[in-house]
Amino acid sequence: MADYPHPSSAGRSANMRANRRTDTKPELALRRALHRLGYRYRKDYRLDLDGGRRVRPDIAFTARRVAVFVDGCFWHACPEHGSKPRNNEWYWGPKLLKNVERDRVNDAALTTAGWTVVRLWEHLSLEESVATVVTALATEPRKPGTSAPPKTGNPRNRPTRAAGHPPDHDRIS
Repeated sequence: MADYPHPSSAGRSANMRANRRTDTKPELALRRALHRLGYRYRKDYRLDLDGGRRVRPDIAFTARRVAVFVDGCFWHACPEHGSKPRNNEWYWGPKLLKNVERDRVNDAALTTAGWTVVRLWEHLSLEESVATVVTALATEPRKPGTSAPPKTGNPRNRPTRAAGHPPDHDRIS
């Protein structure tokens, strides 16, 4: 069993417990903005890649194979804003380094599997983040066998899909 540090205070412990794995504020803002533009996606979608590696992008555009990650500055060691904890440095130093290494391995596995990886820092402006994702989506063709999205935004006018076929999560024109 790993040797975990003892929290420096009850307040710090409560703060660390409140950190979310999904649905962070920057991620929610990006998803809302993309949805408003008509893009459809899957959130926190598990991808089982060759070799048994499992990756969960924050936002996955499955038809275009674009995986978007919104990385927190602390947890992913942002070179601009990532801070190094002074307490329990023996624990946090290797932990944060392992997070960065895991990100690189996941990026390589996704790229090998034919996905485009977009990594965004939480400190980027919403406009910049949206523009980066839209650019990545515009350069990726649909994978073969997926139909174009319907021309209407009205869900009642969408064609029904055969059982077992996932919906096409891309832009609604």
